[in-house]
Amino acid sequence: MQLTQHARLSVAPMMDWTDRHCRYMHRLISRQALLYTEMVTAPALVRGGAVHLLQYNAEEHPVALQLGGSDPRELALAARLGAQAGYDEINLNVGCPSDRVQSGTFGAVLMREPALVARCCRAMREASDVPVTVKCRIGVDDQMPEEVLPEFLAQVIAAGVERVTIHARKAWLKGLSPKENRDIPPLDYELVSRMKMLFPHLHISINGGITTLEQAEAFLDAGLDGVMIGRAAYHTPWDVLGAADARIFGEQRVSSPEEVVREMLPYIEARMSEGVRLHAITRHMLGLFAGRPGARAWRRTLSEGASTPGAGPDLVEAALNALPPSRSVA
Repeated sequence: MQLTQHARLSVAPMMDWTDRHCRYMHRLISRQALLYTEMVTAPALVRGGAVHLLQYNAEEHPVALQLGGSDPRELALAARLGAQAGYDEINLNVGCPSDRVQSGTFGAVLMREPALVARCCRAMREASDVPVTVKCRIGVDDQMPEEVLPEFLAQVIAAGVERVTIHARKAWLKGLSPKENRDIPPLDYELVSRMKMLFPHLHISINGGITTLEQAEAFLDAGLDGVMIGRAAYHTPWDVLGAADARIFGEQRVSSPEEVVREMLPYIEARMSEGVRLHAITRHMLGLFAGRPGARAWRRTLSEGASTPGAGPDLVEAALNALPPSRSVA
């Protein structure tokens, strides 16, 4: 399956959430959805030598590396490192509104500088042999999205970008926190759909406020090329990803959240033997049984027990065995 097909459904890059342990679990749930790393800054890789930030599990493929930065040369070097590490895609963050990101002159603030974004994308493409993509907002602050977004997309297309993900909200760089920027600015799905009509050859994924597979299917049926889901995929991973392979990709497979937990056990044992703490992995598993009888006890057992001395895979297995049985989901 081509990467553009995997991109029909993707899990958003989310700081402090979509680390390699989270992605490994998501891959057990869906074999096909495209996964993204947390944002890794180009300066950390190039100036700081923090290549450990590129670590991932081979089982995660297809997996994309999201980079943050605004210096074309630095981003080119970082993209080359990502390609050498084996990532399937390099994505440029033009959407994060946090103060820390703004101070580094990257993220959503780059919506004001489409020519610079284009130079960055061109440099990244020339430095690596994997697709370079962009994740952006529809605009920032007092910009008029209807005016700035077409110009922004035209410039990145001219730089050779063939796939973008658009978070269908403005970002307010002053006055709203990053959390508020995920909820308060109104969604404008229609604008994103109009961009697909304006740029029919550009692969456009839509992001923002999407919580169910039903919504994802509706956007795909309406002509968009892909759907990216963020917080819902993290907090209720089985609800979002459990039936995705069948419904989005036409690949029938039978599994269950219980089976995912069993498949996580050897992974947990292997990572703990390398010094990873149990809590670093199980914190991503808390929502696996969301909405199911026993879900609260599952969360409590892992939350309270995973940080205790000596806790290991046995704790997870005990929490699993305490759950009421359920039927598998196709």
